[in-house]
Amino acid sequence: MGWERTVISTDQAPSAVGPYSQAIIAGEFVFTAGQIPMDPATGRLLEGDIQEQTRQVLSNVKAVLQAAGTSLDKVVKVTVFLQDMGDFKAMNEVYAEFFVKEPPARSAIQAAALPLGVGVEIEAIALIG
Repeated sequence: MGWERTVISTDQAPSAVGPYSQAIIAGEFVFTAGQIPMDPATGRLLEGDIQEQTRQVLSNVKAVLQAAGTSLDKVVKVTVFLQDMGDFKAMNEVYAEFFVKEPPARSAIQAAALPLGVGVEIEAIALIG
């Protein structure tokens, strides 16, 4: 089919800490890597409760999407990884602040462990344009 892919990179979100890209545009979609609660300005993990962590994570996702030329409004699918499913309700309250109208499809799962011991990691798929 001749699909091209474009690597997205921005200093407004944490840089990749391994052999992966912050996001990839393929066709009419952008696929983000999982974002964790790391402050892109300092490179430090946010040491807060799950709501503070979720807010930072979704801010990072938003920054990556903006670098790809799209926005949270264009997200079609989100995957949320929680260290503890007991944090679901608190995470969901913050999540609802970012996806107010017509939220995307979503899966939320408990992971045995997340990178650097964080409480939440989120990835998204969005339309371009």
